Amino acid sequence: MSENNSDRPAEETPAMPPVPEKPAVPAAQHTPPAGWHVPPRPAPPTVAAAYPTSAHATQPTLPLGEPAPASPPAKRTSGAARVAGLLVAAAVVGGAAGLGGAYAGVSLFQPTSTATTATGPTSVTVNDTDEVNQTTAIAAKVVPSVVTIEAAGGAGSGTGSGVILSSDGYVVTNTHVVTLDGATADAAIRVTTSDGRVFDAEIVGTDPLYDLAVIKLQDAEGLTPIEFADSSQLNVGDETTAVGAPLGLSNTVTTGIVSALNRSIEIASSAAPDEGDTEENQGEAPPFSFDFGQGQQSGQPAESIKIAVIQTDAAINPGNSGGALVDSQGRLIGVNVAIASAGGSSSTQGNIGVGFAIPSDIVQRVTDELIENGSATHGLLGANVQSAAYVEDADITGAYIAEVTSGGAAEAAGLRAGDIVTEFNGVPITDSVDLTAQVRALAAGSEVSLTYVRDGQNETADVTLGELQQ
Repeated sequence: MSENNSDRPAEETPAMPPVPEKPAVPAAQHTPPAGWHVPPRPAPPTVAAAYPTSAHATQPTLPLGEPAPASPPAKRTSGAARVAGLLVAAAVVGGAAGLGGAYAGVSLFQPTSTATTATGPTSVTVNDTDEVNQTTAIAAKVVPSVVTIEAAGGAGSGTGSGVILSSDGYVVTNTHVVTLDGATADAAIRVTTSDGRVFDAEIVGTDPLYDLAVIKLQDAEGLTPIEFADSSQLNVGDETTAVGAPLGLSNTVTTGIVSALNRSIEIASSAAPDEGDTEENQGEAPPFSFDFGQGQQSGQPAESIKIAVIQTDAAINPGNSGGALVDSQGRLIGVNVAIASAGGSSSTQGNIGVGFAIPSDIVQRVTDELIENGSATHGLLGANVQSAAYVEDADITGAYIAEVTSGGAAEAAGLRAGDIVTEFNGVPITDSVDLTAQVRALAAGSEVSLTYVRDGQNETADVTLGELQQ
């Protein structure tokens, strides 16, 4: 089996920085320009409970490299590796009090009349140096590497988080933070560091297929870049710390554990209008979407993306998107991207202990390509797939290959219609979303190993992925 192209050896663990002996003195806070406004939303409907395990709905073939079927897929009602019906974007916050909008049946926070950043500490405050703990040390190391991002364009504005990649100002965040949920390709971006410095920033490149973006702070120097960890070495139960600006509250630190690995979720694309269409579900309404009243309107067609994520119970709320999820040594293991919500009134939406972050191995691969080329590549299997659970007479879970593309990677590797993929580079595959997410996580040309079932027998195949054209 070939190695995942994002694997790399773990780095030596540096010593934790000393905890400051005196409380930090807050610096002046930045207030966005007057006049930024987020429009009000209609009241959201009630949402049903999550994680159903039965009553499979009939589902048409879903694409994995070719255009989708003309008819929209039925709502998914099962799948062990994905969250069904409850995904909420955890990020573009319209002011300190949150944001509003209906999100495919899941509501978000109601907005204030203008976008403002809440005041708060500009560094880690320690009042008793004799009683510090590990989280204090992690916070002291990580907070200087996390920034608060304010974006404004058209009639919308919002705030999110970002993670510093280099001392001269490269920062990673989510595409939906800098495009205001796909509403604009040229938002005005302002960034505030943990010590209160404010910079204008420009977009270096966005990758809507994995909801990542890189921005560059203008005339920045002396910043503190994050240290990366190898996310492929994580275990369920490992300690996690999330750092970001939930609800505009900068330098917020929360803790938890890794709740699950290799989780796959399906969310709406936040590609800006001039970035072209994604290949998934073109012209169809996705099961979930980022709707902050700034981008796609109710009933308007939208594309969906499938991404592989780390699940954590560290408290993540709108505004944390693009922020850091780190391990017990303060190293980046993921970039926060979404949360799940159990519904209820818009005033009670928020963290319920189910948050998602894009693994650091994927983040590093994509950001390196964005900085070098302005865009990132993604793998293409060259097959139309659907969840085996929806296939008559199927007695296992997996991704059922309904059709292979002539001349594509799947055909070249000997795969054919009727095969059920159950493993991808050692990662279990339980449905079509899993397989698509894993394929898209890798760069074009990556060598992968598949396990599949044909006529009741387990088979393996080595595949060289093609390149998804965007």
